[in-house]
Amino acid sequence: MKKYLKKISCLILAVTMLVSATFNIYASELDVEKLDSDIDFLKLVIEFVNEYYQYDINQDDIITALYDGFFEILDDYSVYFTKEEYQEFATDVSGSFGGIGVQITQDKDKLIVAIPLPGTPALKAGIKTGDEIISVNGQSIVGFTTAQASNLIRGEVGTVVKIGIKRGNTELFFNIKREVVVVSSVESKILDNKIGYLKITDFNENTTEQVEDALNSFDKNKVSKVIVDVRNNPGGSLRTVVDILNFFVPEGPLVYVNSKTQGEEVLKSTLDKQKYKVCVLVNENSASASELFAGAIQDRGVGKIIGTTTYGKGVVQSLIPLKNEGAVKFTTSEYFTPNKNKVQGVGIKPDIVIENKIGQAKVDLSTYPELKKDRKPTLNTVGLDVLGAEMILQTLGYKVNTPDGVLDQVTFEQIKLFQKNNHLNAYGTLDFATQDALTSALKLFAAPEVEDTQLKKAIEILK
Repeated sequence: MKKYLKKISCLILAVTMLVSATFNIYASELDVEKLDSDIDFLKLVIEFVNEYYQYDINQDDIITALYDGFFEILDDYSVYFTKEEYQEFATDVSGSFGGIGVQITQDKDKLIVAIPLPGTPALKAGIKTGDEIISVNGQSIVGFTTAQASNLIRGEVGTVVKIGIKRGNTELFFNIKREVVVVSSVESKILDNKIGYLKITDFNENTTEQVEDALNSFDKNKVSKVIVDVRNNPGGSLRTVVDILNFFVPEGPLVYVNSKTQGEEVLKSTLDKQKYKVCVLVNENSASASELFAGAIQDRGVGKIIGTTTYGKGVVQSLIPLKNEGAVKFTTSEYFTPNKNKVQGVGIKPDIVIENKIGQAKVDLSTYPELKKDRKPTLNTVGLDVLGAEMILQTLGYKVNTPDGVLDQVTFEQIKLFQKNNHLNAYGTLDFATQDALTSALKLFAAPEVEDTQLKKAIEILK
């Protein structure tokens, strides 16, 4: 009962605040007299808690909690942003900032790496798509929003941030030096047989211009066959993906958008004639706008979709600023493909379903003594942890003597070199951060190779 009353009170207060911000509430849909009574009662509850609760509680925290409680009863994609969270969320993704270069997506209470951006510290350190971020500088971020997590991960250029991730059943830790991250959402190159390769990592406000530049380069090189790779693309702007589809899909419907207030709306292409033969690569992490892109290409018959069934996020969120300088992002519509196929909870099934081949691991991790972090070995220390460190360093190509479990001068110097290469305190002691970094580096090295059979299939089709 308490939980139920809490949810109801959260709903009442949050709706009231939204009314004062930007929303129009129709009186015919509400019992206004009861609403006034409920709000008066809720005010008394807040005053009572503030006066009699044993511990200090901030009024702003109460209001934020009520907002959060309201959005908990909505769908997984609706969320309230505080002023600070909104500022982070609204940061122009095409700008520069001090960070590590990861795009994060939220899966209920988990924060998942959608993609480590090309050339960024995260990619160089070994962060991978699908990693669950569980801590930042030792602080658990389980249950955080993407904005809250980003706020912790970003920071002054040149400083080090410790990222804890969960990969399968294994926890790994990465000490990553923040750099100036300039986000680009498009990669392009020309493959053999005059096939253009276009990878889109998200659909932000600058993606259209970047795609157009890439296609102009293809045109100059007489490229008429294009592979569009939206694997691990978490989505982005509806307007942006529609603009990009106008480069590939001839005149006609691209997406149907159904909203409670506007009914059904169709967004169309104005392209006169199809210019490129297209294959689109997708996987289970292709979501939202990526699915819209693939669905339009598939339904309009202008290309083949290759890969695995996509995520299944077919709803659109609107971002509404509030008078308290926070914002709400909540679901306002659902979209459907040109053939009016549902995407939400279903995803896009490729024309050619194919998974990438995963090879054998490079080394057997069970043969390496575990670095248990129960002490910090230094020069002349002897033990299994030292033996494990020596074996890892040797595997990674560092010039240690035959591993014997003795932290001699050679091993000491190689530990210092490893620490320097990984932005750690380079002083030769096998401290806990260094043990974490060595363990992570070994697991990254041992990871099985993946053969990109999806890309190979696309090339085969377009030859």
